[in-house]
Amino acid sequence: MQTPAGQYLLAWEREQLGAAVADIFGYHALQLGLPQLDALHTNRMPHRWLALDHGSHATDQGHSRAVALLSDFCALPFPSSSLDLVVLPHTLEFSADPHATLREVERVLVPEGKVVICGMNPTSLWGFKQGRDHLYQRLGHGSLFLPEGGDFIGYWRLRDWLRLLSFEVEAGAFGCYRPAMHSEKWLRRFAWMDKAGARWWPILGAAYFLVGVKRVRGMRLLGPSWVHKPARAVSPVSVANSVTEYSNLENEA
Repeated sequence: MQTPAGQYLLAWEREQLGAAVADIFGYHALQLGLPQLDALHTNRMPHRWLALDHGSHATDQGHSRAVALLSDFCALPFPSSSLDLVVLPHTLEFSADPHATLREVERVLVPEGKVVICGMNPTSLWGFKQGRDHLYQRLGHGSLFLPEGGDFIGYWRLRDWLRLLSFEVEAGAFGCYRPAMHSEKWLRRFAWMDKAGARWWPILGAAYFLVGVKRVRGMRLLGPSWVHKPARAVSPVSVANSVTEYSNLENEA
């Protein structure tokens, strides 16, 4: 994240995440991993936490943010249905068990709670370069452009995972269409590809993000119990008048 390419990626993700979480309301929000990116800076929930995996080696490197807790992402120390928002910036890519991490996120989210996920797109110029660098490394040449431990999860594959956990994908986007380059000068020269890529090959961006909503089938959200509808005024019916009218009808008959 300290390289020009990393800063380019962070700038795009800050913009996307800032817009996505700004209008998500509630009381409790949690970011799992990547302290270099403050994914909750535009969110207005009163309780916001940053959590790092207790096995992470980047706990005190490259950032100055306060870490609220160290935890296993597959066993979060929160009660079920207690969080309104969970943000996963590249968290699943470096998780030992991404399925278990997603299941744990589903457990701690309230019904209608939201999860926001960022990931690297394997079907992109960056993904192609990473695959080629892996091949060269096996032959004893070169180094990787992206971190070695990352297991990139495709956008459509992740959507399927979320659907199996009863999440509904509310929004999604791709970005970062410039080639995988180390030089800031060359990254700037290819800035035109961001607009062209978004128009002509939108699903080939180097990174993506999506927003999922936890749906609970058979649940209906009710309003506050203290809100009562005013009772309708019903005109009283006089029993005596009804008896008199009935007697008159009998006499006429």
